[in-house]
Amino acid sequence: MAVGQVSFKDPKRVKRVTVVQRQNPIVNRLNKTKREEYPNLYQQKEDHLREIRKRERIAQQDRKKQEKVVEQERQNIKYQKDHAYDAWNDDSAVAGSSNQHGQSYEDFEDDFM
Repeated sequence: MAVGQVSFKDPKRVKRVTVVQRQNPIVNRLNKTKREEYPNLYQQKEDHLREIRKRERIAQQDRKKQEKVVEQERQNIKYQKDHAYDAWNDDSAVAGSSNQHGQSYEDFEDDFM
């Protein structure tokens, strides 16, 4: 049996139909459109697998970029939480805002009594 040949499991059940006369115009039209291909299946498979690997690699790179952006945002939020009150406790800001006209607290205590 040739490679790719179709056969039947039970030859007794095969039904055959006889054609009275062959119709050449129909056969000729069919033969004009007939096309036989012998593709390189191994090469097609390799091309397909290469394309799949390329798509997966691009998707993985996109995921890594997104994860990096998310991690950067988390670090920014954490930094803001940790350093939210750094400027609030600055000594120069406290000294400049408290006590009018540069008077010290000792002067205020003396004036109070």
